[in-house]
Amino acid sequence: MKYIFVTGGVVSSLGKGVVTSSLGALLRSRGYKVTAVKIDPYINIDAGTMRPYEHGEVFVTSGGSETDLDIGNYERFLDMDIPEGSNITTGQVYQTVIRKERAGEYLSQTVQVIPHITDEIKHRIRAAGERAGAEIVIVEVGGTVGDIESTPFLEAIRQMRFDEGIENTMFVHVTLVPYLETSHEFKTKPTQHSVATLRSVGISPDAIIVRSKVELPQDIAKKIALFTSVMPGRVFTSYDVANIYELPIAFEEQGLGRVVEKQLEMEKVTPNLSVWQNAVQVMKRPENEVTIAIAGKYTAMPDAYKSLLESLEHAAIGNNARLNVKWVNTEDVTDEDIAEHFKGTDAILVPGGFGIRGIEGKIRTARYAREQKIPYLGICLGMQIAVIEYARSICKLEQANSSEFDQYTQHQVIGLMPEQLEVEGMGGTMRLGDWPMKVEAGTKLGEIYGVPNGGTVMERHRHRYEVNPAYVQQLKDAGLVISGVTPGMQGRGAGLVEAIELKDHPFFVALQSHPEFKSRPMRPSPPFKAFVAAALKRQSQA
Repeated sequence: MKYIFVTGGVVSSLGKGVVTSSLGALLRSRGYKVTAVKIDPYINIDAGTMRPYEHGEVFVTSGGSETDLDIGNYERFLDMDIPEGSNITTGQVYQTVIRKERAGEYLSQTVQVIPHITDEIKHRIRAAGERAGAEIVIVEVGGTVGDIESTPFLEAIRQMRFDEGIENTMFVHVTLVPYLETSHEFKTKPTQHSVATLRSVGISPDAIIVRSKVELPQDIAKKIALFTSVMPGRVFTSYDVANIYELPIAFEEQGLGRVVEKQLEMEKVTPNLSVWQNAVQVMKRPENEVTIAIAGKYTAMPDAYKSLLESLEHAAIGNNARLNVKWVNTEDVTDEDIAEHFKGTDAILVPGGFGIRGIEGKIRTARYAREQKIPYLGICLGMQIAVIEYARSICKLEQANSSEFDQYTQHQVIGLMPEQLEVEGMGGTMRLGDWPMKVEAGTKLGEIYGVPNGGTVMERHRHRYEVNPAYVQQLKDAGLVISGVTPGMQGRGAGLVEAIELKDHPFFVALQSHPEFKSRPMRPSPPFKAFVAAALKRQSQA
C-alpha cells in the first residue's frame, strides 16, 4: 500500500477533511482503490459522547462506529463505506496499549510512547487500509502541528516514511495564508512558521495546500515553495468555492493529481471527473430553486447537521435545483409566531437530537406541517416528535410524550428500548449502524425506495428510544400509517416502528433511521430526493 499523510498548521478547521476527501476523489477517479483514515488526538474513545455544538455531528458508519464528521466527508467523496477502525483516537490507542501491558503482552518491557504507542498507531493505520483492500490510504492527522496531543501521531507517520519507503509515502501540509484587505497582500509568514514546526519533528512536506480566500498568485506560490524547501509547482490553493464539490476539479486543474502520481511513482492516468463536473454545473445553473426549513436546536452550529445538509444538497442536485436553507430554532417557536418562522419555505425538516430543550417547538412544527399540508421529513427524533404530535392531536392523548422528556407522563408513546434498560455508560451503547427496514406495500415509503410491493432496505441508526408498541394499534386505528418496521423484534408485535406517514397529506414521511448517512452526490438518499421533489411540487402549485 501507498500512504498520503495530511497534516495541518497555524489554526484548526482549515478544511483538512475536505482536502483529504478531494485527494481521495482524484485518486478514485483514476481507478485506484482508496480509503481514508481520520486521526483525532483527543482522549475520548470516539466522538459519540461529544456535544454537537463543540464537535459537530457524530457520523455513524455501517458497522455502528460513532466517528468524527470527516468520515462522512470521506464516504461521500469516495462513494464507499469507510470500514471500522478508520477513526483513530488517542483514547483508543492508549486504552489498547494499557490493556496489552496489563495482560503481559509486552513481556515485562518498560512501556513507552516510542515504540509502543507509535507502533500501535502504525498498526491501526495499516489495518484500516487492509480492511478496505486499499491500494492507497490517505491519513488525516487532526489538530495542528505543534499541539502536544498530536506529537505521538506525527512521530508515527515520520517513522512510516522509513518503514514504507519514500516512493510509497507522501506528506501534504495544509496551512493558512491570510489575505489582508487593508494592504491587499497575502501574508506567507504563518505558513513558513508552520512548515518549520513540522520539520522540527522530522517531517518535510512534499506538497503544501494553502487555505486562502482566492487562488494564490504564482509569485506568492513560488515564494512559499522557496522558503519551505518544497519543489516548485507543489504549492496549491484550497480557495473559497461556492460548494465543496468544486474542490476536486479545482485541485486537478492546479495539477495536484499529477504531483501525487509523480511522488508515489504511479502511472499517469486521465481522471474521470464527470460526476463532480455535472454536480457543479447543476449547482451553478439550476432549473429550479427550493427553500427548506430545518427546525432544530443546534442551528448556531451547522456542522451539527453536516450529513443532513449534504443530503439535501445531493437531493437538490438530483432535482436540478439550487438549495436554500432556512434555520429555525425550535426554542423560539410559539403558537403565535409559528407561521412567521416558516414563511417563504417550501418544506420542513425536523432532524435528530437529544434532550428536552426545544422539544415543544418541534411538536408545534410537526403539527403546523401536518395541518398546513407542508411537506415534512422527520429524521430519528423528528419521527418521534411526529408520533407525539399525532397522539396528542388526533388520538386525543393530551399528555402523550416521550419518557426521555417526561418519565412520569400518563402516555409514554415513545419509550426507552427494552434492550437499553440494562445498559451502563454512554459511549457506543445506542442502537447503532445498519439495520433492516421492512417497507410495507402500497405506501409512500415503498414508492420512495422503489419497492411499491414491499421489500427490505438497510439504513443506519443512532437512537435509544422507540415508538411504544403498546400504542401502535391505537395510532394505526386513528389513521397513522406505519410504513416501515424492523422485522423479528421480540415483544414489538409486528416489529419496531421504523417509519410513519400520512395518507391525506402531499408528503409527510418520518423515519427512525438516519438515511442522510448513506447519501452521496452521485446517488442521493431516496427519502431526501423525494422530499425535495415534493417541496418543488408544492412550490409550483402555490
